[in-house]
Amino acid sequence: MKFVNRIPEQSRLKRALGRDAASFIVLYGRRRCGKSRLIRQVLQPTDIYFMADQSEQVQQRVLLAKVISTSIAGFDKVVYPDWETLFDNLNVRLNQKITLCLDEFPYLVKNSPELPALLQKILERKEHLKYNLVICGSSQQLMHGLIMDSAAPLFGRADEIMKIKPMQVPYLQEILDCQAVEAIEEYSIWGGIPRYWELRINEETLYDALKYHVLSSQGVLYDEPVRLFLDDMRDTVHSFTILSLIASGCHRLSEIAGRLGKPATHLAAPIDKLLMLGYIEREIPFGENYKNSKKTLYKIVDPFLCFYFKYLVPNRSFIETEQSDTVVMHIKEHFNEYVSFYWEKLCREVVPFINIDGISFNPAARWWGKPDREANMELDVVASSLDGKYLLVGECKWSDKQVNATELLAELEQKASLLPFANGKTIIPLLFLKQSQTNMRDKNIFLPDDILSALKKQIHIGTSE
Repeated sequence: MKFVNRIPEQSRLKRALGRDAASFIVLYGRRRCGKSRLIRQVLQPTDIYFMADQSEQVQQRVLLAKVISTSIAGFDKVVYPDWETLFDNLNVRLNQKITLCLDEFPYLVKNSPELPALLQKILERKEHLKYNLVICGSSQQLMHGLIMDSAAPLFGRADEIMKIKPMQVPYLQEILDCQAVEAIEEYSIWGGIPRYWELRINEETLYDALKYHVLSSQGVLYDEPVRLFLDDMRDTVHSFTILSLIASGCHRLSEIAGRLGKPATHLAAPIDKLLMLGYIEREIPFGENYKNSKKTLYKIVDPFLCFYFKYLVPNRSFIETEQSDTVVMHIKEHFNEYVSFYWEKLCREVVPFINIDGISFNPAARWWGKPDREANMELDVVASSLDGKYLLVGECKWSDKQVNATELLAELEQKASLLPFANGKTIIPLLFLKQSQTNMRDKNIFLPDDILSALKKQIHIGTSE
């Protein structure tokens, strides 16, 4: 698969590596999000890239010396009794500045706990250092502890700290060369993880890819969450169970605790861990205080994990007995409903980047509550304008059915007028629809092409900065 985007990350890395003085750079992020590919994209032929494994430190030094010997002849002919000797000899043998990248650095630290302190010592003499040092890791918790913990030897030493995040849906559209509707549907399953995209493009259709790679006991992604969790958790059972419950519709902490038969306080640690790793998110109604709101809902933010726990986990028995067609049939029956959740998220995400009569809006959120103290009401998209004069309210529908757009917009405006924070504001109702309708007011309706165009604008803004 071709390398797409990561332009801001590439630019930042190249700038750091091109400085006259040696740089210490830290990259981290969840497994399979493209960290290693990004690093290799910016390294020069004379640079040294080493992928660590979980073997003993003696063997790791032998392997690293062998890699270095491709640039420095005979470097692997010496036996290095410790890491300090190896790094010092590398510095002595260099006659020009290069970059040394230690990928999966946590594996090295696992068998050589003294390594961070040694690197601290080396970085204290950075003015004499002839190589940039890049460390990279998929264990987000361990990498965070090595660099962000004020008691850690490497705290405050990094010249650049970059968290590599999943990619955005326009790049998946580019890879698959598909229409906007298809891109959004594909994204709702694979998310922004390049490795999943690689597997997807090897198959003819979305459902072929699901059956081969996910909904098969032999599939590469059949046990993917277990591998992800092992990077950062000693006990994966709590996380596996919590995500299963959220996927089944338990979004409140009290609901999750009730299903587990445990006090809610016992779930604080695993919930916080999942939040920190970016696998789930807290959702509160628009206008609520994030710290004090009692209406918190927990949602799975990662599309692949959401799909996995919603469709694979409850149907594992069918998959193990080679009845994946039964599971696929169930997915197809409910697919629009499933995609609608990520359609809503994408629509909220683009609100600051869409143009409504020249008015600019703050980030959007969902709202739910009882505005008239009787009936519950939900609004998919709510945002206030930067000047506070306007209130944008939107409804998102991912359906193949035709709707009466004019009628829906009128209903939406009427609902919005009941909101406690709508007083004195001009309401702008919008519809976000899967397909065009026969009865439309164009400026108030956004389709998938519009949303992806807005996302591309967002990416362009992020790149230009």
